[in-house]
Amino acid sequence: MVVTDRPTLVLRFADVGIATYASLRVVGQPERTVTWVVEETILLAALEEIAAALPDPRDAETAVDALQRALSDGAFTTSGAELTLAYRLGVLLISAAGWDLLQECVHDPRAVLFVAPSARLGRVPWGLLALPAVRPEVVAMLTARQEAITPDGPQPAVIPWPDGEIGALTEGFRLLEFVDVLMAVPANIAHSRRVNTARPEADPLLILDPRVPGQRPDSALGSVLGRPAPDTVLARHYADLMHRRKVLPRVDTPTELFRRTDTDRHWLAEVLAERPGRLVYVGHASTGDGAERAALHLACRASSTQGYSDPVGDHRPLTAADLMSAQLPIPTRVALLACASGGDYRFDEATGIVAAMVLGGAELVTATLWSLPTSAGYRRFVSGAPADPMGTVIAAVDAAHQADTDFEAACAVNRWQRAQLRSWRDGDESAAPVYWAALVSFAVL
Repeated sequence: MVVTDRPTLVLRFADVGIATYASLRVVGQPERTVTWVVEETILLAALEEIAAALPDPRDAETAVDALQRALSDGAFTTSGAELTLAYRLGVLLISAAGWDLLQECVHDPRAVLFVAPSARLGRVPWGLLALPAVRPEVVAMLTARQEAITPDGPQPAVIPWPDGEIGALTEGFRLLEFVDVLMAVPANIAHSRRVNTARPEADPLLILDPRVPGQRPDSALGSVLGRPAPDTVLARHYADLMHRRKVLPRVDTPTELFRRTDTDRHWLAEVLAERPGRLVYVGHASTGDGAERAALHLACRASSTQGYSDPVGDHRPLTAADLMSAQLPIPTRVALLACASGGDYRFDEATGIVAAMVLGGAELVTATLWSLPTSAGYRRFVSGAPADPMGTVIAAVDAAHQADTDFEAACAVNRWQRAQLRSWRDGDESAAPVYWAALVSFAVL
């Protein structure tokens, strides 16, 4: 459980019928609670804003089509477009009273906000939301909501956004700047987790871009980091770490950590039995058709491995259900840098990969809300792109997870995101929010 003496707030959403109910409360002060309702047509408008910004396929898009749309025309391509998205989400999802309470709780040291979204809000980058200075006119909003109710059912409302430059509609203060933003692990999962006896200072376990059987490096389940080389951002980062301490697996050079073929579920069970202090996984994840079908893609061969997933050629994904049934001892801190690895809340039952890690003993899980572009994919569509933005994100999370306590590690991720936000606002195009805004840290409240 995260232990903190800072002021703590909880933001919770629940889908009920054709509306989503929200509450924001201050822990220990029940009188300081505000509630509001996000009408269906308004929620759909917010979801449309998010979906248009993300590099995840929509409708008939291919993965390449989605990446091109997001990196060429999406809201994460310029600071103005990104601030517009943040402003609109701040209007649509948090009431004026909610923002007032958040401002009242600005504190030194910074307060902590735990977010528990509903299933449909599972991909919202909450820390990004901007405090509105001007809201749409009330009567016009009521009209827009009414017009979005059609014989075919509710449609996304056409929001009557105020005229003017985005700088006049919001001063740009983000939720991440008011509070440290964490995702709350659902209570039913948190109360069922294994008691963890691992020592956070023990050797870290690094699973970096495992080679999926039968997949070419440029295929859908191919390499996410590219060809291992000693001069990459991550190789240099882990060379420094290995200079200071031992890591798992035991290797002589950092390049031996990448693209391994032995990192299947049997190997994982053996290494976890050594009680590593933390776990870093970089690779592929998939959501499947339900939370327990969400999976990580290790070097598991279908021909020699049993499990709950169907094979992908000669590969068998490691599902959340596999992890739960194996009851593997998981380190207290886990980083899952993989496609939408933090998507547990997108299902009615939040029992995905993050939940499986928590049930195994994790106290903190940093994951991603959407698919991170590979560095090669980013450079393909963004001129003047940095050499290795993916490697930079992974190194930052790894460094944050080296903090003394789980809570400090979670806040260290937030601090890095705030630093990236400041750089982005100052015109540094290398601080791309498509990467840092995707990070969320799940913690036991």
